[in-house]
Amino acid sequence: MSTEAPKRDQWQWENATAGAAAGFATVAVMHPLDVVRTRFQVNDGRVSNFPSYKNTAHAVFTIARSEGLRGLYAGFLPGVLGSTISWSLYFFFYDRAKQRYARNREGKLSPGLHLASAAEAGAIVSFFTNPVWLVKTRLQLQTPLHQTRPYSGVYDAFRTIMREEGFSALYRGIVPGLFLVSHGAIQFTAYEELRKVIVDFKSKGSTVDNQNPDKLLNSVDYAVLGATSKLAAVLLTYPFQVIRARLQQRPSGDGVPRYMDTLHVVKETARFESVRGFYKGITANLLKNAPASSITFIVYENVLKLLKPARRND
Repeated sequence: MSTEAPKRDQWQWENATAGAAAGFATVAVMHPLDVVRTRFQVNDGRVSNFPSYKNTAHAVFTIARSEGLRGLYAGFLPGVLGSTISWSLYFFFYDRAKQRYARNREGKLSPGLHLASAAEAGAIVSFFTNPVWLVKTRLQLQTPLHQTRPYSGVYDAFRTIMREEGFSALYRGIVPGLFLVSHGAIQFTAYEELRKVIVDFKSKGSTVDNQNPDKLLNSVDYAVLGATSKLAAVLLTYPFQVIRARLQQRPSGDGVPRYMDTLHVVKETARFESVRGFYKGITANLLKNAPASSITFIVYENVLKLLKPARRND
């Protein structure tokens, strides 16, 4: 009987650790652009409690001038917490799903099974992290123009939401969040397939043992793979991010949410802003996520190399 399955199971903590380290590094570097993106996403031009920014650079400058470093890093704690938990759980469940699908397939997975693995992991992570993302969004949207008492921090945000809106409010935006599972599925499928192409290309004429393909790849390769796969995912799934951000806004002083549900967001956005409304903030998003994804995969792959004596053969 093969001992491969038990040995692979023992490695699960290493995938989680690598994912957590990658998530933390990503948020720490790119958070100000995340704040800018969120504010662009929810500003439909029909409310007065959001500042108006001309472009991404103007937004960063304006926030820094009027709100200081605290404004640029609004929602940083839940951002770090959510991203670290998300990446840790994502890589953990993604790797487990791939191992399960690889059984009786001689370790070879088709693009469809990579897609299924990523989608499965993303759905699980969405349920764990939606409350954290909701709090992050609301903290990022607190500006000097905010009309209600601001949350003093993460704990106060959770407590106030539970008291004023109930437990179900923590899961506002979960529907587009689940649709955003396709983002991770597209990204990881693209990453895996492009990774195979680069490994195959570099292995031609190489004396490196093909059983250890990561010896052929370096941080530049991981950066290119991460940025390219993220770009494909962002362009295809960005409207779901806009929908989720708009749903997660804090209700006005009378307690009535600006948008009631996903369909309401879609109808109102299409009516007043057309297709362009579904891509608000995409410049800041691309500036944040292309390099952020490169950082994530550079950290993840290199931490994994340090923790594992020999990488799994995918």
